Amino acid sequence: MRADLHIHTTASDGTWDPADVVREVKKAGIGAFAVTDHDSVRNVDETARLAKKEGLLFVPGVELNTTKEGHNIHILGYGIDTKNKRLLELCDHNESLLRKKDDDSILLLVKEGWPISMEEFRSYSYDRKRGGWKALAYLQDKGLCGDVNDFFGRIFTAEHHLAFPVFATVKDAIDAIHGAGGLALCAHLASSFHGSDMKGYLELLSREELDGLECYHSGHSREDSLYLAGWCETRHMCISGGSDCHGSFVASRHLGVPEIDTKMLMLPGIL
Repeated sequence: MRADLHIHTTASDGTWDPADVVREVKKAGIGAFAVTDHDSVRNVDETARLAKKEGLLFVPGVELNTTKEGHNIHILGYGIDTKNKRLLELCDHNESLLRKKDDDSILLLVKEGWPISMEEFRSYSYDRKRGGWKALAYLQDKGLCGDVNDFFGRIFTAEHHLAFPVFATVKDAIDAIHGAGGLALCAHLASSFHGSDMKGYLELLSREELDGLECYHSGHSREDSLYLAGWCETRHMCISGGSDCHGSFVASRHLGVPEIDTKMLMLPGIL
């Protein structure tokens, strides 16, 4: 059956709630899917309940931020127990770092003389179904920022002394996922998120106890996807794939693209 094992919801930076996801998955003719929000499992159980009603195969998932040698690495967890204490603590830790980074980002811009205030930002709220995160939505509503690409290309930059926080280690994420009964795979190594050094990242992660890689992704070329799949096959490692769809938040990513069939994947005990 068709599969998409990388979808974001309103629990992180996507625009779809669980009902939206299930409706769109069914409409797209996808039979197996996963919700993999950044550092959150808040929408997983409700999506599982709705997917079961529709006869869809659902995989509980998460996408954890990690830091290794200054690089932001995303680790996908599949088949997880969403009530696992260690996993929830890690999610809470990473989310607190992201909230602080939002505050720090706005404070730096205030100091640079932008027409904004910390008092206003702290009391600001936004509709999660628009996607993104608080600092982005606030700057958009102030008319100071365009889309997500504008945010990362012009505002969240080294010139403004802004960068991702130092998250948990890759090992911490893998251990938490394994402790929650899941499989740990590294996400989108051949995408623009990591630049053009896919093989360098494979070397960087070679000593980590990963179960596999996300080989098929909307940001991967066909050649890179096949390379990663072959790399996993020769090492008897797991293979996953997905669109990394955020609903309408990231316009270039569409549910079910690239087209993936479950026979292309290798997730023992899950698919």
